[in-house]
Amino acid sequence: MKQSVLDLQTRVQQILGNLLRSSTIALDELTIELAPEQALAALQKCRDELGFEQLVDLCGIDYLDYGKANWETMQAVNTGFGRGVFDFAEEDSEESNLHMPRRFAVVYHLLSIQHNVRLRVKVFPADTQMPVVESVISVWSVANWFEREAFDLFGILFQGHPDLRRILTDYGFVGHPLRKDFPLTGHVEMRYDAEKARVVYEPVSIENRINVPRVIRHKTPAKA
Repeated sequence: MKQSVLDLQTRVQQILGNLLRSSTIALDELTIELAPEQALAALQKCRDELGFEQLVDLCGIDYLDYGKANWETMQAVNTGFGRGVFDFAEEDSEESNLHMPRRFAVVYHLLSIQHNVRLRVKVFPADTQMPVVESVISVWSVANWFEREAFDLFGILFQGHPDLRRILTDYGFVGHPLRKDFPLTGHVEMRYDAEKARVVYEPVSIENRINVPRVIRHKTPAKA
C-alpha cells in the first residue's frame, strides 16, 4: 500500500472529521463516503483545505441487483443445469425497487495537482424515489454538465443547479436509460411522419427476446 495514500487518508480524517461517514483504501485508491446533507460543506473543504482543485468526473451509480447475475452469483449453485435458469429481474418487484435503501450514489473523482493525489467521494441520496443531492457548481463550475448528465441518465436531482435539464437524450424521452430497471427496448420509439412533417413518438413495438439458451433440469439430490 502506497504511503502517499495512507498519508492522504490521515489528512482527510483530520480535516473532515465528523463530516466523514467512511474511509476505505482498495487498490491503492482512497474512497470516502459523505452524508448527503453534509456533502457540499465537506467537498468545499476538500477543495480549500485538502487542495483538490480539480473535479475530474462526476457520475451516477444504480446499485439495483448489485452482485446478482444470471450466471455469476453467490445465490446460484456452482455446477449443474440449474445455474442461470432464474431471472432476478422477474423476481424483484418494481415497488420494492422504489424503496431499496442506498440504491443510487453520486461519485466525485477529485484530483490535487499540487499534491499529485486523487480522491473518490461517494454520496448516497437519502430518498430512492426522488434522489436529491446538493449541486457542487459553486465549488467546481465544471460540474454543470456532469450533473445534467447524471440527472438525464439516472434521474438524480441536484438541488441548486441553475439549469437542470436533459443533455444526452431528447426532450420527449421517457425515463432514465442507465437505471437498472429501464427496459433495453425503451418506452417509446421515434420516427419521422411525412404527413405531419415532423418527428412523432409512438409506443415501442420491439418485443423482448432472450437470446441465451436455457435448459431447465431438476438437480439430482446428493447421495447420502
